[in-house]
Amino acid sequence: MTTEEEIASLKSQVAELTHRTGVIEDIQAIRTLHFKYGYYMDKWLFPEIVDLFAENGEFHFLNGIFKGKQGVKRFFGDGFGIDGPTYGVLTDHLQVQDIVDVAPDRMTAKGRFRCFLTGGVHESRKESTPIPSQFWEGGVYENTYVKENGIWKIRVLNYNLSWQAEYEKGWARSEKKLLMVSQFKKTYPDDPRGPDQLKPDPARHWPDATMVPFHYPHPVTGEKGRYSL
Repeated sequence: MTTEEEIASLKSQVAELTHRTGVIEDIQAIRTLHFKYGYYMDKWLFPEIVDLFAENGEFHFLNGIFKGKQGVKRFFGDGFGIDGPTYGVLTDHLQVQDIVDVAPDRMTAKGRFRCFLTGGVHESRKESTPIPSQFWEGGVYENTYVKENGIWKIRVLNYNLSWQAEYEKGWARSEKKLLMVSQFKKTYPDDPRGPDQLKPDPARHWPDATMVPFHYPHPVTGEKGRYSL
């Protein structure tokens, strides 16, 4: 191998290692972005959440799609009467089982996260809220992220609420009707807080068997399985 070939080989190795290091940094940045979103959700910091979205970002929830930052802001609105850390209100979102895959050009990415939530209202709180006194919730995020001006932002926040249950009854005896939310019937502006678009099929939840499609292929076979996007 000539000196020129050795130099070319070293340059290629450096470029490959630089790219791989960049991907690792991207994954960590996206994980951190989503985890911070979860902490903001815990304390009803909705303006901070809106700022995590790209300008053309979307929020998918139940059978509704909220488009752009204005749509996202409309959904969260006034926080259902709660703004920031509030006495007697508990909504802790645990974000776990994160899987992040970055596109080869490092400008977009997909992420899957599981949410486990414990929520409720303390008996000493006098003001009413739409939150049940004690409840559980579980769901899966299948999100899309985009890099804007070198900063990772949420392109699509797709939360698939899998189940809710009162604490006392547990999930085995939970009602089929969700506790705090319901399917959207109208779009904005007919519904001032409604989505910009309705999905054709209503969202399903426990005890129905739900499956949120995976954004990634099988890690061993490399094939897209029965439940892949």
